[in-house]
Amino acid sequence: MAILEVKGATFEYEQQGEGPDLVLLHSLLTDRRSFAAVVPALSRSRRVTVPSLPGFGRSSPETGSIEARADRVADFLRGLAPGRPLDVLGNGYGGFIAVALAARHPGVVRRLVLVDAGAAFPEEGRAPFRSMAAAVRKDGIKAILDGAVRRIFSEEYLAAHPAAIAERKAVLLEADPAQFAAACDALARVDLRDALQRISSPTLVVVGTRDAATPPALARELAAGIARAKLVELPGCGHCPPLEQPQELLRAIEPFLLG
Repeated sequence: MAILEVKGATFEYEQQGEGPDLVLLHSLLTDRRSFAAVVPALSRSRRVTVPSLPGFGRSSPETGSIEARADRVADFLRGLAPGRPLDVLGNGYGGFIAVALAARHPGVVRRLVLVDAGAAFPEEGRAPFRSMAAAVRKDGIKAILDGAVRRIFSEEYLAAHPAAIAERKAVLLEADPAQFAAACDALARVDLRDALQRISSPTLVVVGTRDAATPPALARELAAGIARAKLVELPGCGHCPPLEQPQELLRAIEPFLLG
């Protein structure tokens, strides 16, 4: 594990491989370790960097908007690879940050992969984030464990992999409650729809058809709003393909990244 300090903020990250840069941004309900099954394959031809996003792990805290978090990530990427654009993949929360990053810092992102992400939630989609934030502030991370785990995976996956429940709960319990709640607040407020037209990076949108956290309709809206974006749907997959369908995710993204 390495630490990069830039503009007064600290980022922890892991790095593997050599070649063109690819940065993987994790979802709210996981952490950087959620990419463990795909990093070995991706790092055969790339330098793969997996940071803990602001407020997670040993990365500096952040209480601002998704856009503010994207600005922090842009600083990190410029410190990581000065003067050259990088490929960026974001899952869920990391995908929303990646959308804002590509719109606000076009010179930083070469190719963009958005996995189970969107530009904004409808009102019924914002409510769970408000509820999670309130519950965590009152009773800690333990208050949302059962519901959160079921937002990560499809029901079919959980039935076939019951150990995943305990594994994900253990990861969630490591999160800082205040920072988790602040990230929920940011997702409940985010609306990047007007920013999509500013994204010029070649973009691939990937979504699991069983995603309950960021439903496929949001991914379709996202792909429609970004010029020349491509959309790939993963049948039967939930919110976190790197955990649930890593090989299918690799098959979807590697031709695009090599293009």
